[in-house]
Amino acid sequence: MRRTLAASRLDLVGLHSHIGSQIFDTGGFDVAARRVLGLVAQVRDELAHTIDQLDLGGGFGVMYNSQHTPQSPETLAGGIAEIVVRQCRELELEVPHLSFEPGRAIAGPSTQTLYSVGTIKDVRLGGPHHRLYVSVDGGMSDNVRTALYDADYSCLLTGRVSDASPEVVRVVGKHCESGDIVVKDEYLPGDVRTGDLISVPVTGAYCYSLASNYNHVPRPPVVAVRDGEIRTLIRRETEEDLLGLDVG
Repeated sequence: MRRTLAASRLDLVGLHSHIGSQIFDTGGFDVAARRVLGLVAQVRDELAHTIDQLDLGGGFGVMYNSQHTPQSPETLAGGIAEIVVRQCRELELEVPHLSFEPGRAIAGPSTQTLYSVGTIKDVRLGGPHHRLYVSVDGGMSDNVRTALYDADYSCLLTGRVSDASPEVVRVVGKHCESGDIVVKDEYLPGDVRTGDLISVPVTGAYCYSLASNYNHVPRPPVVAVRDGEIRTLIRRETEEDLLGLDVG
């Protein structure tokens, strides 16, 4: 900041803080706001400069599964604003203009991924315990977060109603890798069968943007749905797309 203030072509207007992802309460923002505002006060006292922009980043949690309990944007924003106002009062600072980056919180819940069920394998775990492995026509090529980050997703039977008793399933992909898991553990109706559709909610963030052609599997399309109408945003990849870069 000293170097910035000494540079004739730069104007220091704000500070930025980012503390991580999948945050479900304001505790971490409390610590971050106190530290950053303490720095604002230090700049005021030592460098005689006023900073009036504060970006506290993003990381607001989303409901990837039924155990996640995200707060509403209004609750989070109100709690963080209260923290900032209180700390500014203690430091005798003017309350800065606050910015946030709720990218995942907006994009994540907007989208779900639909898969077709292929092979179903019943694996006995000893005694009466067993698990159904449900393979689908996708996997780590369209959602690498489970393998890469140990992300924990949920899933739902889509397209029909079932009264069958629930069974614990593991949804796996088609890539022939031990890490090719989409959903680690979730309940689906015990009569889930080949050809069924299942959906994995909250895949609008960090899924398509991290997708790849792993094992030369084409990426799926992205389709918008509104008022019963569908619109293709990104078309499905084809084999021609995969071979299009070949020069020979």
